[in-house]
Amino acid sequence: RLSGVFQHGSFKLSKVQSIGVVLLDFLSFLETAMNTTTIILADDHRLFREGLHQVCTVVGKFNVVGQAASGEEAVRMARELKPEIILMDVQMPGMGGIPATAAITAENSRIGVIILTMYRQDSYLFEAIKAGARGYLLKDCSGDEAIAAIREVARRGVIMPPEMAAMVFEEFRRVAGEGNHPPEERLTTAEMDVLVRGARGEENQRIAEALNITVKTVANRLYTIYCKLHVKNRTQAALAALRKGWAEL
Repeated sequence: RLSGVFQHGSFKLSKVQSIGVVLLDFLSFLETAMNTTTIILADDHRLFREGLHQVCTVVGKFNVVGQAASGEEAVRMARELKPEIILMDVQMPGMGGIPATAAITAENSRIGVIILTMYRQDSYLFEAIKAGARGYLLKDCSGDEAIAAIREVARRGVIMPPEMAAMVFEEFRRVAGEGNHPPEERLTTAEMDVLVRGARGEENQRIAEALNITVKTVANRLYTIYCKLHVKNRTQAALAALRKGWAEL
């Protein structure tokens, strides 16, 4: 018993304190060793990467094994380092985050890619899902939310903001009900021009200027497109165009 040891003076207090320090260091080492989640950070903004690195290593105790400033770098690092998680910016010079995600998951489906973005556009969300991403985080999330997302995806889970999850369910419900609609009518060339530009996120005024037509004509064509595609709004029309391969982001 330690009490007996102290009574007999076999150990001095300083030695016990030293043992305590060693024990704490060992426990800290075990904690780090047990948390072996490996991560690559892919973002073209160095300051953001450094902040994310701090959150991942200091707070989350994760192992950041690489940092990439482009989609091409992320693909190469994923192939060489085989991380468990990649935090991927959606927009980077050269190959963007979504094409990079598609390339990475095609080679190694066990890598969990979490898309990082400033945008709440549901078109990005659906393209990310199609590319194989298992997470979608807005950059204004907290450090704790980012850590929780990494842990969930590392457990083979899926993570996305609640409001965006609602969009996914709504779209799947809409697609599931498409069988109740009559066959889609073919779009004219003029309608297709408006749809493709709208799917890219262009506003009616810009579409009108590019096609040398009035804003009212753009609105009329959009209405016709909605009717032909059996959709209710611009977002659903854009998703239909992306799904059919008529337009790209």
